[in-house]
Amino acid sequence: MTTVTFDTHDFVKKLKGVGFSEEQAEVLTDLQKTTVSTTMEQARHDYELDDLATKRDLKELELKIELVKSELKREITETKADLIRWVVGVGLLQITIIAGLLFRLTGKV
Repeated sequence: MTTVTFDTHDFVKKLKGVGFSEEQAEVLTDLQKTTVSTTMEQARHDYELDDLATKRDLKELELKIELVKSELKREITETKADLIRWVVGVGLLQITIIAGLLFRLTGKV
């Protein structure tokens, strides 16, 4: 989160330049600094500025998502290959069992 810089020295110089005394300028500067700090803190609280995502955060998240997607695609491909092997194996087993039963029933074995 970026911070707001407040040049107190410059602020005091400008106030003194328009006729404020040293003490008045310093008191007003302290009040201004406190006001800016309080306003920023209130904005952080109201708008949850500390929880906002930066572009870098979004890029990192996109990269992580891409890695997860590629890993899922790889796992799906492996699962498909395993499933095909099982289906073919079970299919061959069924054909063998049916053929054996047919031969047994027909008496040719």
